[in-house]
Amino acid sequence: MILLVEDDRIVSDTLAHYLTQAGFAVECTADGRHGLARALTPDVRLVILDLMLPGMNGREICREIRALSRVPIMMLTARTSEDDRVTGLELGADDYVAKPFSPREVVARVQALLRRAGEGATAAAEPLRLGPIAIDTWARQVRVSGQAVPLTPTEFRLVSALASSPGRVFTRDELVGRVLGADFEGTDRTVDVHVTNVRRKLPAGCVLIVTVHGIGYRLASTDDA
Repeated sequence: MILLVEDDRIVSDTLAHYLTQAGFAVECTADGRHGLARALTPDVRLVILDLMLPGMNGREICREIRALSRVPIMMLTARTSEDDRVTGLELGADDYVAKPFSPREVVARVQALLRRAGEGATAAAEPLRLGPIAIDTWARQVRVSGQAVPLTPTEFRLVSALASSPGRVFTRDELVGRVLGADFEGTDRTVDVHVTNVRRKLPAGCVLIVTVHGIGYRLASTDDA
């Protein structure tokens, strides 16, 4: 089920129509606090979240959801500056669509986001271990000393992309393509934001992603610890 948290009735009705036509079950709410409570229920597969809402704004809702859930979040807003986009991603949003938009584009982005969130290995494999850090692509988890790190789906895809070729340096453009998709319209600064978010969630002293200045990022090795 797709949860649409949007107080503009025209926008809400239009998106709900297109999403329903694409085969999704959709629930709409105009109230931020109700949207937060509903987003944390297990049947919600993705949240489309407006930035400006009555009761509780989109930034607060995104922050609260991310503290408790890894459900994919798409921010929907009329604010188009790069700072607003980056702020949303820093709070844990997985995608960001600015108004005015094409409803068909939003549907395509929802489908892509759900595909990426559902990607995983088809058979269990041994986790990749870096000292106390374990990257488990089957469970889609990063664990430190056995404790799961609460990564968003996008953050885990970033780690998984780097882990697919340990030792290789990935450019930001390569990571944008692998993690966010070829149709992503933001800047490569978005990758930096997700890297920062991953690092913030790790315990002090844990090194998982290494910056290679002027190029991009690579997965850490035991020599980087």
